[in-house]
Amino acid sequence: MDELIDRWHAAAYAAGATDPAGVARAGSRLLAGWREPHRHYHALPHLRAVLAVVDSYAGSARRPELVRLAAWCHDAVYDPRAGGDANERASAELAGELLAGAGLPDPAVTEVRRLVLLTADHAVPADDPDGALLCDADLAILAAPPDRYDRYAAAVRREYAHVPEPAFRAGRGQVLAHLLALPALYRLPALHARWEAPARANLTRELTTLPHP
Repeated sequence: MDELIDRWHAAAYAAGATDPAGVARAGSRLLAGWREPHRHYHALPHLRAVLAVVDSYAGSARRPELVRLAAWCHDAVYDPRAGGDANERASAELAGELLAGAGLPDPAVTEVRRLVLLTADHAVPADDPDGALLCDADLAILAAPPDRYDRYAAAVRREYAHVPEPAFRAGRGQVLAHLLALPALYRLPALHARWEAPARANLTRELTTLPHP
């Protein structure tokens, strides 16, 4: 875990953090959130996977250090019982508090909050390479081989174990349909070329095989 927290410190200082104690507090708070026991998919492996994509395609971003901070913060709050975009809004709010406390400049804090909010519906504005990189990284799992995708879908179901099966099927179906309706799941050309077709195949397969009453 030292390697992961070192990466947090590096990203925070690259983005202009000036308060070492605040950087340390923010890192500890974020790691505690990602380790919450009710997380089965939205946990540390997901954070690592998102950071890996961001690192690999950092050259496509205008401010990759801010995209890295947004990756850390985008699921900082994750309550499966919350509705709508409540988790994304709460995560953006927490990001603002933590990053301001770490001494980041106000424009950087505002931008990280904006990026976090994009992950609510993954509808990225045109000419937004930073938003594209974050959202593409967040959705990378959709293009995984079918067996890995199925493990992801099962982990999401475990996070929603409190939801009765009929309600879960309806809600999950809406999520899948929304994703399939996006003009593109991946906006960066290299990732679109690699991932768009397998991701749509996975989403379509899950949508058509959701159990019916």
